[in-house]
Amino acid sequence: MTSRESVLARIRAALADVPAEEHPHDVPVPRDYRRSHVEPGQDAVALFAERVADYRATVTRTGPTGLPEAIAAALTARGATRLAVPDGFPTELLPTGTWEWHPEPLDVPALDALDGAITLAAVGIAVTGTIALDTGPGQGRRALTLVPDYHLCVVRAEQIVDDVPEALARLDPTRPLTFISGPSATSDIELDRVEGVHGPRTLYVIVVDLPAPEQS
Repeated sequence: MTSRESVLARIRAALADVPAEEHPHDVPVPRDYRRSHVEPGQDAVALFAERVADYRATVTRTGPTGLPEAIAAALTARGATRLAVPDGFPTELLPTGTWEWHPEPLDVPALDALDGAITLAAVGIAVTGTIALDTGPGQGRRALTLVPDYHLCVVRAEQIVDDVPEALARLDPTRPLTFISGPSATSDIELDRVEGVHGPRTLYVIVVDLPAPEQS
């Protein structure tokens, strides 16, 4: 018996007394665990920016009207001029100038030849400093954010949640989900950190703050 067959046999044995007509949602699962580690009154957006920066990513914050300028500044600092743009990314957010915007789909060699990719996000998690992508509009397929060496990601303040349980509640588990916590990195047995092994070496995050409330 292979390891796979052994595991499947144990699962079947554990489920032997479950009625065939029973579905997972028929049996309530206790969820009385702590759902957030953000302290009351703590600024989740500021915490998210702090935790993302802890992962050696670059984080900037801007208002809704300043996003094209913030994108232009980030790309200029990087020296990136040729970027992949996923379907559904708002073209009005792309700065005007000498940049080359390459729409998807692109094959792997084409992606690898570009300076980077720019995307939106699905969710940001404050406590862990994690960005979640679900291949929705403006996010693209997984290869788009794994092949290029530079990833510029735009996260809106209203997309940032306190903790993982709230993030999972917002995400569709049937979609291909990618969770990003800083640039791709790994360490060998001597704890020498190497970046850019399984994804982009450089992650740049722009947090778009909520508009200021109107004065009455």
